[in-house]
Amino acid sequence: MGKKQKLPLVYQPIGFVFGWASGWLAGLAFRKTWKAIRHEDDAPDALDRDRGWGEVLLAAAIQGAIFAAVRSAADRTGAKAIERSTGVWPAKEKGGRD
Repeated sequence: MGKKQKLPLVYQPIGFVFGWASGWLAGLAFRKTWKAIRHEDDAPDALDRDRGWGEVLLAAAIQGAIFAAVRSAADRTGAKAIERSTGVWPAKEKGGRD
């Protein structure tokens, strides 16, 4: 087994930490964004009876977009750091996380 085959296994704990941190950061960013948009502390939940479809779907779309952007930035940052330190990209030839 070469260096290229072993690195993804070594990268998994680093990827986990980056994933956890990005989820936390995305949650914080979403709460601040929702407060700036709607001037409310709590975003609507899908099961919130007092909120309309539009509000629930808007909150979900904003949350999803923020989460995806933050997660991608964290994944890319971690991969670039591994590549700089080892010279090997930490993912399979094609594809990424999936």
